[in-house]
Amino acid sequence: MPDSLRHQLDDGLEQLGLPLNDHQRGALLQYLALMERWNRAYNLTAIREPGAMLTRHLLESLAITAHIPQGRLLDVGTGAGLPGIPLAIAQPDSEVCLLDSNGKKTRFLFQVISQLALTNASVLHTRVETHQDPVGFSGVVSRAYASLDKFINSCRHLVKSGGHLFAMKSTGIEEELSCLGSDSRLVALWETAVPGLTDTRYLAQLSLEPQS
Repeated sequence: MPDSLRHQLDDGLEQLGLPLNDHQRGALLQYLALMERWNRAYNLTAIREPGAMLTRHLLESLAITAHIPQGRLLDVGTGAGLPGIPLAIAQPDSEVCLLDSNGKKTRFLFQVISQLALTNASVLHTRVETHQDPVGFSGVVSRAYASLDKFINSCRHLVKSGGHLFAMKSTGIEEELSCLGSDSRLVALWETAVPGLTDTRYLAQLSLEPQS
């Protein structure tokens, strides 16, 4: 891995205030290398350049870490493992489940978990609408998965009592929030500053109201 990427990661983590250790930093760079390699054949992401992947995938995912309580987390529509893999690396005490219906992407995720020896991460190759979990998740996270309404409707059966939904968004968040139904409530909305990006990113934390 080029030293320039190591320095870019170190600088980004410093700006985010994330004191990750050498093992965690190494795991993030190993994940980036795997994503770049598999991307050539599996088309995991439209972004090809490693430096841009580090900024737009790793650092953007890590930028929400401070707002995600540790616990049992579900990353819906995870794709290449974003934000779930970076969260699992940054929060080793959390249990992170990565859900996607795309077989090529879940095969990649199995390889990542194996090579990085991520004991706190697992893969679910299924559709979120049909997946059932007897325990439920304290946090359900999505990154550009769907509109807020669709996110809530497709995932609410997987959120345990007292749990929350976390939606990563870029533009149009105000309009989506204005259309929220009575079955959910905005708990918090953060602007997340991503090192190396000038575009504004948001994280919406939502709670669910009991259905009658």
